[in-house]
Amino acid sequence: MTEPLERAQALFSQFEAELRDELPPGADIFDAHTHLGTDLDGMVGRYEDLEAGMDRFGVSRCFFFCLDEPDRHPAFRAANDRTLEFGARSNGRMIPFARLDLAESPVEEAERCLDRGARGIKLHPRAQKFDVGDGRLAPVFALAAERRVPILIHGGRGLPPIADHLHRLVDTYPEAPLIIAHGGIADLAGLAGRFAGKAGVFFDTSVWSPIDLLGFFRLVPPEQILYASDYPYGQQPASLLIALRSARTAGLTEAQVVAMLGTSASRIADGEPPLEPSHPVGSDTLTQSVTLARIHQYLSMVMPLLFARQQDTFGALGLAINASSEPDGHRQELEQIHELLIAARELWGTLPDAADDLEARVIARTASRLVHLADIVAVTTHA
Repeated sequence: MTEPLERAQALFSQFEAELRDELPPGADIFDAHTHLGTDLDGMVGRYEDLEAGMDRFGVSRCFFFCLDEPDRHPAFRAANDRTLEFGARSNGRMIPFARLDLAESPVEEAERCLDRGARGIKLHPRAQKFDVGDGRLAPVFALAAERRVPILIHGGRGLPPIADHLHRLVDTYPEAPLIIAHGGIADLAGLAGRFAGKAGVFFDTSVWSPIDLLGFFRLVPPEQILYASDYPYGQQPASLLIALRSARTAGLTEAQVVAMLGTSASRIADGEPPLEPSHPVGSDTLTQSVTLARIHQYLSMVMPLLFARQQDTFGALGLAINASSEPDGHRQELEQIHELLIAARELWGTLPDAADDLEARVIARTASRLVHLADIVAVTTHA
């Protein structure tokens, strides 16, 4: 496994160099969605790794909270205590949010954590198995409004439509800033319909697909968009690249890109009023070469297999590699995609020989990062 992993790291370094060239000079970067801890699914977010990544990519501050921890009962108390300790250790650079379970004294736990230095609240209706129409949410929003702290709520996969319930809560408790995670893709049309143009409601960029981001940019004003990685699930350089390239493909100005990267989240952290939303930027139409569209289609088939650590018996990755050899006028980008996917195939091929579950996880995770970079290039390359 050593040689394929080294090749992957070399490719990540190449894209890091591209990322540095694409970042606006002097831009403050604030990551609005990160995790520290250990999730039930085996994912681990380490303080030292998050800190090193922030240093490496010039991220000044972040919001962070625990994962769905094995010791989450009762009330995420032990995990929230670790979060508060990490926040204190960072000297204000990592801003702690308390994670709550509506079934286990949520208001009491939120008060305890806020009194000890938490600066926000994290809610995850899919992981904690509650509906956003649950009446137990109202006291949580009331507390956030009273303390003037933000609530970040999961808005990604695995949810029914949530816009109407959230709208009622926001209308009742407007003093509580709301951050809808993962671009609100669970209910994008509904959430954008309810909240586009609503000062104090934000969406973060932590999604896998640049097409999701392009769809989201065309519906939500730039002032309501916050850069977010979802570390440790989201990794650099892909996390910043997907946000930057999708934003520029959508047509955001450099000033709007700078606000997305850090200004808007900094205003939340510093208790300043939000910028007044302008208008969404973007097109209802994605113009893409057929070759790049085919590559994106095949890579969308690849990702669930890697997520489940299965072999590519269908051959989707091979189809994407073959498509990347077609002449279509984007030679440089296709060569990048080809190199990324060849490296992913070599690494993926070592999966059956993994010594243990940890090694298998590293193989699948690294291969998926290579595929993700290839997909970002495919979708954000102009036709």
